[in-house]
Amino acid sequence: MTTIPDRAAILHDVSSVLAQELGVSPTTPIDERTRFFADLGLASIDAVVLSEALQRHFDRALPFHDLMAEIGRRTDRDLVIGELVSFLAKHLGS
Repeated sequence: MTTIPDRAAILHDVSSVLAQELGVSPTTPIDERTRFFADLGLASIDAVVLSEALQRHFDRALPFHDLMAEIGRRTDRDLVIGELVSFLAKHLGS
């Protein structure tokens, strides 16, 4: 039986993948309110790299296209890390 990680574990994993795969080293810790573009200074291509890295990290395909489509329909298109954590929690639990 596979253990489903809790939000804190997912946030830790996301922070680690951001550091290892994208070289992100913010001056303040990444939390659920951190914004992907405005706070971390990342670009849209970095979202693609992150999605691929997270799929490798969790060893499963995840429907990131759904998350990106949802964000694309909004006025504010910045991804808040808490949204990513919620997305991962939902799909890692299914």
